[in-house]
Amino acid sequence: MRILILGDVVGRPGRRAVRDLVPPFVEEEGIDLVIANAENAAGGMGVDVKSAEELLSGGVHVLTSGNHIWKKKEIYAYLEKHPHLLRPANYPDGAPGRGWLEWQNGGRRALIVNVQGRVFMPSNIDDPFRCVDAILREHGHYSPVVIVDMHAEATSEKNAMGWFLDGRVSVVFGTHTHVQTADERILPRGTAYITDLGMCGPMDSVIGIESEAVIEGFLSQLPRKFKVAQENVVLQGVVLDVDESTGKARDIGRIRIPWTKLDA
Repeated sequence: MRILILGDVVGRPGRRAVRDLVPPFVEEEGIDLVIANAENAAGGMGVDVKSAEELLSGGVHVLTSGNHIWKKKEIYAYLEKHPHLLRPANYPDGAPGRGWLEWQNGGRRALIVNVQGRVFMPSNIDDPFRCVDAILREHGHYSPVVIVDMHAEATSEKNAMGWFLDGRVSVVFGTHTHVQTADERILPRGTAYITDLGMCGPMDSVIGIESEAVIEGFLSQLPRKFKVAQENVVLQGVVLDVDESTGKARDIGRIRIPWTKLDA
């Protein structure tokens, strides 16, 4: 199975890049499953119904998320009705939606899991390590192909999750920091790993946001209104090749594809 996994989609530029670049890439590369993190798809923070639908109609099969999933109240009801948009599984019982999906398309299957780290993040959530363990015990039989989005700030916590799950899942990938790391590899027991996928958004920015406002915020320590930047938009992520019979990763490769604006 060939899987395209995309980093955090940032605002309208990121959504348009996905819309324009993903369908031809899927066709050219023989991709079976497309996953993207959507927690910043609406205006650079949060995801609303319109942005979720745009991504799902633009070639993405499953959307993961993170701590910003709760920024748009309208998404709460959407999460309950649309299992292809995940929220981190380790939020307390009663949170809208769920953090795992038994995905199927034709004869292909995959279990997709979304968890959130606690280091330098909101910590009033459950342990992501024990949470993944519980999901694997309950749903791991569904498919040998298991995909885990570890949405976290600390590289150490993401690394730890990779080693914790080595040999038990097909891939652990990090999201949240929007900066693509160069440590993609296959761990000794067959799990592919990368600390952060990067983002689908404008590189001429501070993690997708116009640089001037961010710099002013650091200098003044006063609140600033952030706007999504527009220039030098790229699609970042990885292409993963997995043995469907064993769930072991055969190859993982980073991608960075520039996007040219096709309309106003």
